[in-house]
Amino acid sequence: MDERPDRTSDARARMVEAQLRGRDIKDPRVLAAMAAVPREAFVPDRERGAAYQDGPLPIGAGQTISQPYMVARMTELIHVAAGERVLDVGTGSGYQAAILAELGCRVTSIEREPDLAASAAARLATLGFADRVEVRTGDGTLGAPDIAPVDAIVVAAAAPAIPDALREQLGDGRRMVIPVGTRREQQLIVVERHGDEWREWSDGPCVFVPLIGEAGWDA
Repeated sequence: MDERPDRTSDARARMVEAQLRGRDIKDPRVLAAMAAVPREAFVPDRERGAAYQDGPLPIGAGQTISQPYMVARMTELIHVAAGERVLDVGTGSGYQAAILAELGCRVTSIEREPDLAASAAARLATLGFADRVEVRTGDGTLGAPDIAPVDAIVVAAAAPAIPDALREQLGDGRRMVIPVGTRREQQLIVVERHGDEWREWSDGPCVFVPLIGEAGWDA
């Protein structure tokens, strides 16, 4: 029997306490999901030693895995429950999709880079999330009309404005969270739909990679 200490599990627990609970992430389900999903599985081998540091990390193709706090905060803001349908724009390595799946959500995740999409799908399957996450390759700014309306939308890349297609695919009374601003700095915008009206507010400043696509930035 291997009795060596699980250092990654210890690091994950410290991350949850210091970076999440210590910064007022309160939802116990979100905290439990962040404690359960191994972030080191979603970063390149060369970055594994930094998997639980307080910041984003490069994952290739000019993309990043978001800071743990930002993943937790975005997840907390959308107020999802088990069984609900979530659109995840910007799959990256699949970490945000895995957190949502750990919460019991049904996730459709869209990634524009084919290689990232393929590796994320394989990684999620290996970790046991294949039954809850579908990874698609495409333009995330257009969303996924075939599954609309969805219970929540999480966008992990910065848009110059909120794409109309994503607004329209959001269910009534439901929330989207999306970084909006310039390529260099943004505000994390929460959008809540009420019929044909959308209430919007900022949860604070943030910095994300640009959202590329028809309703985003040019490549």
